[in-house]
Amino acid sequence: MAPRQQQDGEGSPLLNKDEPHSEFRKMELNRQSSSFIGDVNAGSKALCEKSAIFCLCLAALGLFVGKHAYHYVQLKTGALTPTGPYQLVEAHEGKDFFSFYDFFDGPDSLGSAGHNMYVSLGKATELDIASVETETDARTGEEGEFVYMSSAPTRKGMRDSVRLEGKTRFNRGLFILDVRHMPDGCGVWPAFWLTDEANWPRNGEVDVLEGVNGQTTAKTALHTSQECDMYAHVADYAKTGDWERITGIPDTFSGEPDFTTNTPADNCWVMAPHQWANEGCTAVHDRNDTIGAPVNAVGGGVYALEWDPANHYMKSWVFSPDIPQNLQDAIDTAGKDPSERVMPDPYSWGLPYAYFAVGDTTGCSADHFKNMRLVFNLAFCGNVAGNRFSRECPALAKKFNTTNEWGAHDPVLTCNAYIESNPKALEEAYWKIKGVFVYEREYEKPKKQQSNKDEEAGEEES
Repeated sequence: MAPRQQQDGEGSPLLNKDEPHSEFRKMELNRQSSSFIGDVNAGSKALCEKSAIFCLCLAALGLFVGKHAYHYVQLKTGALTPTGPYQLVEAHEGKDFFSFYDFFDGPDSLGSAGHNMYVSLGKATELDIASVETETDARTGEEGEFVYMSSAPTRKGMRDSVRLEGKTRFNRGLFILDVRHMPDGCGVWPAFWLTDEANWPRNGEVDVLEGVNGQTTAKTALHTSQECDMYAHVADYAKTGDWERITGIPDTFSGEPDFTTNTPADNCWVMAPHQWANEGCTAVHDRNDTIGAPVNAVGGGVYALEWDPANHYMKSWVFSPDIPQNLQDAIDTAGKDPSERVMPDPYSWGLPYAYFAVGDTTGCSADHFKNMRLVFNLAFCGNVAGNRFSRECPALAKKFNTTNEWGAHDPVLTCNAYIESNPKALEEAYWKIKGVFVYEREYEKPKKQQSNKDEEAGEEES
């Protein structure tokens, strides 16, 4: 059996009742006991105070994690969907523009193989090929800040250029580019696009603005892994443009170009049969003055891509020179207080020139596009502009004709020779950008569809 707890001084081996100073020793023992209990109480109080702070922090952390876990569950179960109105998430403009990007420093990728070397922010600033300038805005007549990006010749021949890679990854959004001048000319290959290079083509690529050798017709192209097909999923009335037509693919057996077959580029898979390698699904604008020199001549334009997997589509617009009032107001107020901003309403802009069916019930699941970032780059020649140089710039190709080791005309080497001559025409190969604006839809509870009984009841009442 366990002993019971002793009372103060009771049965203490230090206390003899018959000892002369027993009363004094009893008082001293009680004092020491009280002091010990006091120390314990003080320590307990401090411990409790620390515990309270710890508990409060733990509770706050639990609330934070719990809130986000609950939000995550709601998203995964479909209790919340990104179908609400658009809200601004990033505005890349003025002196802050470059803070949203990393400058890639190194040669072009093997897939592009441009005749250029991308440089760091420091080198680009030193060469004066990346800057922000204050000028009068031709549209408003007021002072504004504009971003300039271009290139510079080198002794080695290939040009120093810029490639900006966005710091933010996106899985949806409305992306708006207000550009006042874009690089243009033979051998020039500028692009504004979305991609996840480390997981290409699995996570997709979207070319919003891309021009080659002075093209004047805008295109939007998607590049994906297998099983992303637009065939029979996009109605003609949903867009104003058309699919790019493909012909001249070499015959499988003879190797001779087949010009009798003409097919639409509506399969986004980079290895789709009966399309050029990495052609992807490519939508072409119905006007031939929507990129390059014609747009530069009127002071630029606005390019918009709406990537909306919740509503099962991607759409693309070009506005030049006329810009919808809602879109212009959204751009003009993006830098203001949230209460003063005008949110973009793509439904008020008219039909897009490009429409891609992406998401449930389509031929291209939404997971073909994810974790992508924005990219600006300015390349020269390479696998696209170079290979097409002789066909699209025949006079220059004749003047700078260069042969390969077998003595045959080489369009890429010919293009490189032209670029290395540092022609005056390359003065037009520069970006002038007012801003990039990214919006995302707010999350909301999906609207419940009426049941058949409700619909029948409504019909009876009417």
